[in-house]
Amino acid sequence: MNFAKEYSPRVALLLGRAPIDDSAAYRDALQGRCVLVTGGGGSIGQELCRKVAECKPKKLIILDIYENNAYEIEQELTHKYGASLSLFVVIASIRDRERIEAIFEEHRPEIVLHAAAHKHVPLMEKNPAEAIKNNIFGTKNVFDAAEKYGAEKCILISTDKAVNPTSVMGASKQMCEQMLGTKSNSSTTFAAVRFGNVADSNGSVMPLFRRQIAEGGPVTVTDKRATRYFMSIAEACHLVLQASAMAQGGDVFVLDMGEPVNIYELAKALIRDAGLVPEKDIKITEIGLRVGEKLHEELGISTKTLLPTAHTRIFAEKTSPLFQKEIEKKLKVLIEALANEKNSDCIKKALQIAVPTYTPKQ
Repeated sequence: MNFAKEYSPRVALLLGRAPIDDSAAYRDALQGRCVLVTGGGGSIGQELCRKVAECKPKKLIILDIYENNAYEIEQELTHKYGASLSLFVVIASIRDRERIEAIFEEHRPEIVLHAAAHKHVPLMEKNPAEAIKNNIFGTKNVFDAAEKYGAEKCILISTDKAVNPTSVMGASKQMCEQMLGTKSNSSTTFAAVRFGNVADSNGSVMPLFRRQIAEGGPVTVTDKRATRYFMSIAEACHLVLQASAMAQGGDVFVLDMGEPVNIYELAKALIRDAGLVPEKDIKITEIGLRVGEKLHEELGISTKTLLPTAHTRIFAEKTSPLFQKEIEKKLKVLIEALANEKNSDCIKKALQIAVPTYTPKQ
């Protein structure tokens, strides 16, 4: 995908650089393999499916709980590849342990790309029990099934919000990274890929700004000082697959997101793209940071913990492996909290025990 054509010059300048077309490494890793993409109907999931399909896999399994999006990518890939692509679409929830095990037993995926998750920060603040059940225990189901049924690799899609989290969603993803840290000696290679916001993904700020501009404004920004890391969907998925090909076990890969983008400047660029003048034709209003949101996101704990890899845009974070008993204790605390899931404060306190770096933002 041509980055310059995907966005106008002024927006492309804010968001960063064009993707590197160096897909040979992961093409070899995916060709002739059975690949499962969880959350395959989402923005990231759909693009991962497109890129996997290009690599001529033996079989591609798209797993999603939302049938409309899964149907959409199924139709797209069927139209493009026809019978040359062995494609299976499975409607299932990663929360359903028995169902997930049955899918793994039937299809025996060799490569698992785990993109299924609740990702919306404000919604997960209001529904913390759902974040734990889906993001943490759903991920545990996928990890356990991948290990039990002999998957070669299982790659977790993580987020910058997992670093020193201030939100339930970020803390849930940090817990997933911790679970991955116990898998360094597994026969299945587990790894995580962490990156920031994906431009134009479902629920992201760019489609919201465009809709507000089309409606005549105002465009709402949380704080004019706020910055976020952005990457195009195409580049994010390209680098995820690059990282998956490099994974050795227990890795947390951090993608080079370039420079953080000022949200206010992004709003002005999109207004100008519409042929309008910011603050004259379309007003920009500050609404304040929402619960759980940071003014500035972090990708790595510190630059001292990040190591270069063979790819210039992918770094590896040095992490301390955890013992399985530690994780089991943390999961037990969360399970006990879920027994009182209507009490959000109880859920968040349990998350703080499980994820000591989690500091709820009031």
